[in-house]
Amino acid sequence: MLLRLSKILLPLTLVFGGGCVKKMAVNALANTLSGDGSGAFTQDDDIQFVGDAIPFALKLMESIRDAAPEHVGMRETLCSGYTQYGMLFVAWPAEQQKWDDFDAYQQGQERAKKFLRRARKECLVGLDLQYPGFAEGLESDTDAFLAQTTIDDVPLLYWTGASWLATISMSKEDPFMIGELPVAAAIIQRALELDEDWGKGSIHDLLIALEPSLPMPGGLDRAREHYELAVAQSEGIRASPYVSLATSVSISNQDREEFVSLMEKALAVDASKYPEEELATMYAQEQAEFYLDHLDDLFVE
Repeated sequence: MLLRLSKILLPLTLVFGGGCVKKMAVNALANTLSGDGSGAFTQDDDIQFVGDAIPFALKLMESIRDAAPEHVGMRETLCSGYTQYGMLFVAWPAEQQKWDDFDAYQQGQERAKKFLRRARKECLVGLDLQYPGFAEGLESDTDAFLAQTTIDDVPLLYWTGASWLATISMSKEDPFMIGELPVAAAIIQRALELDEDWGKGSIHDLLIALEPSLPMPGGLDRAREHYELAVAQSEGIRASPYVSLATSVSISNQDREEFVSLMEKALAVDASKYPEEELATMYAQEQAEFYLDHLDDLFVE
């Protein structure tokens, strides 16, 4: 979501023109904003600064989406942006209030779910643009519609599944949402089938948290297998797999010693050595520090 002004200012001046020029300018701007240009966000070491900047970027991209509604890349970028903003800058601050102000925690979760629903909608529209009827048919014939997707669709599949699963995890008392778990899980499994190495183990990282919640035996063991793969594929430069295993498996097993060890491994990752992962690492380490400060709330002596 990097706002590369030198590439954006000219298209913006043309957007207000007419006909073909306007369409070309809008698509050029959409290509710029939806390209691989998130470094200004992901490589920043000030989480709060990034959080303050993202809403403007998202609103700008919404306006471009409205002008170029069939631009799949813009849909994907908005989907990932809404998901990450909702989780990092809305749901996580709410989580930190859970033990001190439960009402604020619940309000934060409800707000986060609004962003996550926006995210899922954008991704499903993106998939619909490529496979007409995809969103409508997904729940009635999940396997058939997912079978159409290719390796090029993995980012859309990942963010669709991630946003959907995050919404479900915040809706545990809603039977309708819980009923959607198999579809959301199937989307992530399809992404894994197509490209298990995508995002330096990001799919495996997500599955660490997902597996224990699935209605099949052996979920904790499968989560641990995904943890090993996530660490291997990221070559140890990501802190999130350690936090994911600790919060998904160690707490379930009430293994306090393993929990502390994993969080310490997360804190040992040097964020400055891997600038492309700096924001994600700092977020995971903030989680690790918070949960280590609340061990007595998580583990029964």
